Amino acid sequence: MSQIYASFRSIGAYVPQKILSNNDLEKMVDTSDEWIVKRTGIKERHIAADNEVTSDMGAKAAQIAIERSNVSKDEIDLVLCATVTPDYFNMPSTACVISDKLGISNVQAFDISAACSGFVYLLSIAKAFIESGMKKNVLVIGAEKFSSIVDYTDRSTCILFGDGAGAAVISATDSKEEAFIDVHASADGSYADFLVTPAPGSIHPVSQKVIDEGLNFVQMKGNETFKLAVKTLTKDVKEILAKNEINAEDIPHFIPHQANYRIIKAVGDALKMREDQVILTVHKYGNTSAASIPMAINDIWESGRLQKGELMLLDTFGGGLTWASALLPFAGRSK
Repeated sequence: MSQIYASFRSIGAYVPQKILSNNDLEKMVDTSDEWIVKRTGIKERHIAADNEVTSDMGAKAAQIAIERSNVSKDEIDLVLCATVTPDYFNMPSTACVISDKLGISNVQAFDISAACSGFVYLLSIAKAFIESGMKKNVLVIGAEKFSSIVDYTDRSTCILFGDGAGAAVISATDSKEEAFIDVHASADGSYADFLVTPAPGSIHPVSQKVIDEGLNFVQMKGNETFKLAVKTLTKDVKEILAKNEINAEDIPHFIPHQANYRIIKAVGDALKMREDQVILTVHKYGNTSAASIPMAINDIWESGRLQKGELMLLDTFGGGLTWASALLPFAGRSK
């Protein structure tokens, strides 16, 4: 009996139409385009419409990924969604809602909450399900309506985040050339207060106090998070490359979480990555959390930069704190 591997079969993404530029933010808080670009590299971010929710964006990205995969929706046997801005904070899961919107029924579906690391966490889960023989075609989705938890009077956070969704179909294969090489995922809850949305939850149930104190908005220790992110991301990438005996200069596509240009540059420099290796989309989307990496993969696929068989190195860091990295070839068709 041949070995079964997981393969990255297709990519898709959706970005809302509305753009929130740095010039727009200048009218809302005490900031400037020059300061935002210098500190973050972000020039604009996309914001979902009032009647557009996380599952809407996730379903649109997923539909594109399915259409590009040569796998019919009837062959999808697991739907996974990574999000910290679900349609409902308790139930049903956003994955269940997306499944219904896609017309996928009688299939296991659930969400995970790993913040910006969510999509790569999903890859590890999909890999385990497929290589154990439990599933054959897994739909993985990172979707965020981060604007729903951002305080647009807080200049330290409102400049960073945007909305969007990305999705991929992960399928079983017997080809070692198409197989995931490795996925790392880890966490350290002792840093939980670095990036947190205090409410609603069992600590702070919904109340007038929650609303008055703005506990339903994301809070971030920016400087501390920056320093720890650079250190952790660099260490994790060095470890996954060394374990698999791959040199950094041989990676055609280094796709880090798109949170902040200075973090991306610091990690790229530490790894001695060439500029052409490092994928950048943070300038036009901002930080889209769990949607960040699949949206970036989609950008290079749609531009023709990502070809079938080319190796991708993914690297991400998020609230929890969580972090993850992955080495895998793109097994789908070239555009």
